[in-house]
Amino acid sequence: MASLPVSPLAPDCFPDLPVIKGVRFATAAAGVKYQGRTDVMLAVLDPGTAMAGVFTKSATRSANVLDCQIKIGADSDAGAAIIVNSGNSNAFTGRAGDQSVAAICEAVSSVTGLPESRVFTSSTGVIGERLPHDRINAKIDALNNSLDETAIFDAANAITTTDTFSKGSSAQLEIDGKTVSIAGIAKGSGMIAPDMATMLVYIFTDAKIARSDLQGMLSELNEGTFNSITVDSDTSTSDTLLLAATGASDVKVSPDNSAFKTALHSVMLDLSHQVVRDGEGATKFVEVEITSAASDKDARTHALAIANSPLVKTAIAGEDPNWGRIVMAIGKSGAAADRDLLTIRFGDITVAEHGWVSSTYSEEAGADYMKQQDLKITVDLGLGTGTSKVWTCDLTHQYITINADYRS
Repeated sequence: MASLPVSPLAPDCFPDLPVIKGVRFATAAAGVKYQGRTDVMLAVLDPGTAMAGVFTKSATRSANVLDCQIKIGADSDAGAAIIVNSGNSNAFTGRAGDQSVAAICEAVSSVTGLPESRVFTSSTGVIGERLPHDRINAKIDALNNSLDETAIFDAANAITTTDTFSKGSSAQLEIDGKTVSIAGIAKGSGMIAPDMATMLVYIFTDAKIARSDLQGMLSELNEGTFNSITVDSDTSTSDTLLLAATGASDVKVSPDNSAFKTALHSVMLDLSHQVVRDGEGATKFVEVEITSAASDKDARTHALAIANSPLVKTAIAGEDPNWGRIVMAIGKSGAAADRDLLTIRFGDITVAEHGWVSSTYSEEAGADYMKQQDLKITVDLGLGTGTSKVWTCDLTHQYITINADYRS
């Protein structure tokens, strides 16, 4: 596939991420699929690192995901390693996929001295093709010899597929007079739908946190971040979100530390929004908010019905304030709604209310609003106290072009 132009919604540049003591990175060009670019990333974490993770709920999840799910719940004082390849997802590859994961874990363990139970693998790319793991294993010595705590930007580059920009985010805060840092990278552009994490994400902190507490924080914060985005309503077979706490700052963080959770949430939300902003062919970033639903569950159902509707998304792409499609999406969702109680807003513009177009609404105002890159659609259902927010993008001709040509 030819290189894609950078998304018009991309940030100006990759952020300056703080060094996270206790983790080092290296990258290599293994030729898994792509030629002339880095496609493998290795991160090695010091002893005492706690690992947490959430993974795709897909019934056809990859061998890598299944292996990580087995390993992630174990307490250990040993160090850890994360190795990621792009270009091949190692999904729907049967026993060969399991053998590839085992071979990579064995090779990383042999070179780094880490137990295989602490080697976490991820693969992303084409589904249904055997992973040429020998190409990856041939680079592990070189990777281990070039580990660098400042190489997180290179790591972010190496894990991309159809991404048009590398994604990173960070936060720092003071706890007990000491600085605690958080830094994360992500990849994701298409096959993005909320069913856990919907991409590959790796977040690192130098805080000292017990594994069970770390897992609890991650699972809680994931729901309103990575699990609340959608590009195309398709859930990947390979989605993985790993969170590592190295403890190198020697600052102990409890699960009720609201300042740390707020900082971690900000990193997760930023990365999840960057994935949407890099949605394949995207030109608009859209927040959908539902208020006054019968329940939070109903609100989420309505929000996703709007965010995933091809008719809504194509109208947004065409800068058409077609509020009738919002009404359609609410009506089809299956959650409770009353036509005559709906209020629909585009930004601050009241478009419809009381079952009809608002007397103050003008089509010109709606059309002008739709020309913006960042949009907000709000629907008040008038039924209860349920709320939900999800984030999505528009659906353009470029999305079809990218995915019609994905394997060539």
